[in-house]
Amino acid sequence: MKTHHSWRESNNEKLHFIHSVQLMNTTLPNIHDHNWARHSHRPVTFLCAAPHAHSVELAGDFNHWRPFPMSRSVDGWWQAQIELTHGHHQYHFIVDGQPMLDPHATGIVHNEQNERVSLVAVS
Repeated sequence: MKTHHSWRESNNEKLHFIHSVQLMNTTLPNIHDHNWARHSHRPVTFLCAAPHAHSVELAGDFNHWRPFPMSRSVDGWWQAQIELTHGHHQYHFIVDGQPMLDPHATGIVHNEQNERVSLVAVS
């Protein structure tokens, strides 16, 4: 049996988002407006190859660096699908308690603590 976990923003974050959209415009946003893209969400699937791991979690700036459990498939790949906004997001995998960079990431950057983290671009 395969389980699926997906992270979605909290109710407070949703309310902040709704309030931000209402402040921008009282009507629905124009899809040609670049501000609209910043507030749209797209599903992003994160994959981590760790066939011998007991647990793999995903932590990033999109979930305030709180580890989020990933689902294991029978072939040893772990996955999580997250709704992300337009832009660049920093993250890393936590494999059996140890941080791990994503070799398939858009890039590698240093976070605010000067640690190397993976980067994903969402458009």
